Amino acid sequence: MMENIASRCLNVHLIQSNFPITEESCSRMKCYFFVCLFLGMEKLIVCVDKRPNALCRLICFPWAGGGTSLLAQWGKLLSNSIEVFCIRYPGRETRLNEPFAKDMTSMVNEITSVLLKELQEKPFAFFGHSFGSYLSFAVALHLKEKYGLEPVHLFVSGAHAPNSEAILPYKTISVADTNDEVFIDYLQTVGGTPSELLHNEDIRKHLLLTFKGDFKVLQTFSFEKAEMDIPFSCDITCFNGGDEKPYDLQGWQELTSGDTSFYELPGGHFYLLEPSNEIFLAKHITRCIENAGL
Repeated sequence: MMENIASRCLNVHLIQSNFPITEESCSRMKCYFFVCLFLGMEKLIVCVDKRPNALCRLICFPWAGGGTSLLAQWGKLLSNSIEVFCIRYPGRETRLNEPFAKDMTSMVNEITSVLLKELQEKPFAFFGHSFGSYLSFAVALHLKEKYGLEPVHLFVSGAHAPNSEAILPYKTISVADTNDEVFIDYLQTVGGTPSELLHNEDIRKHLLLTFKGDFKVLQTFSFEKAEMDIPFSCDITCFNGGDEKPYDLQGWQELTSGDTSFYELPGGHFYLLEPSNEIFLAKHITRCIENAGL
């Protein structure tokens, strides 16, 4: 399948470029095409436990300012029937020298273009936390509208429903005009970042840049349920920490004809960092995916 895609793209490229189509030119361009795809996967995806024979993939989307260190490790917690991919956002880790994404659409397009082959070859599910919930929803919506692809299950965590008015205040915050200490206070309040890191000037500066870069992307996210019919048929499961201010979750029920479930776990916004909650999530996600009739 991969070779067929490469051949079709190559032929179109060569014809549009008025480039002579020879066996040698096709061979060279095919090598270039595969290298580009490989590099795209390598920079975007972290998979610590490769399972080529898995029946399904779980694609994980981290929170604003977050990296892949936690969610990528879920590959060791879930059953052997599931392979875990974690999305690495630009501006961090091995993508540190890249600029942050300019908007939600550019992130959706990058993720879709790099992962499309993998998503077409076997069933997949999405898990997103906080900012990652909105990004995973936007990617799922794009895949459904453009390619007719849909996750077997959508797991969202620590986020309002995308059709909720509770998201609107995020859009009114001027990141440029907001004092850095406001963001620092927020990061300390929600947790998830060791205090010693926030007291290190260089690390704090990078964390702020990364968080603000992702927050600006979130401000470009928009979705209005009235624009379309019920978009999904898959089940949706919502998780959140019981110590947090309640999220508006009921809107998720309007976005699928499948079942919608809600789970409140002990802890705050980063409840999923607690080992007992992480074990619960791993077991529950595994059970949901395996019961999806793969």
